[in-house]
Amino acid sequence: MNRTESTMPPLGDTTELSRLVVASPVGDLTLIASPQGLRAVLWPNEFVALRDDDAEFVPLAPEGSAGAVAVLEQARRELAEYFAGDRRQFDVPLDPVGTKFQLAAWLELRRIPFGSTISYGEQARRLGDVRKSRAVGAANGRNPISIIVPCHRVVGSNGKLVGFAAGLDAKAWLLHHEQGKLTLLD
Repeated sequence: MNRTESTMPPLGDTTELSRLVVASPVGDLTLIASPQGLRAVLWPNEFVALRDDDAEFVPLAPEGSAGAVAVLEQARRELAEYFAGDRRQFDVPLDPVGTKFQLAAWLELRRIPFGSTISYGEQARRLGDVRKSRAVGAANGRNPISIIVPCHRVVGSNGKLVGFAAGLDAKAWLLHHEQGKLTLLD
């Protein structure tokens, strides 16, 4: 499932948020941070929803508090290391906004080892109720911190790639990158 403007990840109070756009092998990513931590990693199609006339969002200044800028710089560096193949785990502080269930689902995503995959049902089981695989899918679809909170590591029960904000090609690229399966043509 691709996110649309109506399903954009929540950013919460935007008054202290700063942004930084970074180039990556999967396209330009917009990083959004508060002084407390990284709030979002948005794909190109997602950032367009942060327009000036949207009452839910306000324009984000590229400059900001020293704390937010430090978070953005750490996230930029760690993503560059990840894409270079030098980082398998992220240390940047996170500051996601979500429901109690979403936060629990996103925390469980961070426990999936680099290069591994699990199913939505397995993630639901790990959260205590295997019957909540659809709720897990919905929570993962609202994950505001793609790549760093690795929702790309969750696949369908048959092992097939399903649902990803940036599309299945980007999901496949990330998994192949982590599993060392990229070729020069990729």
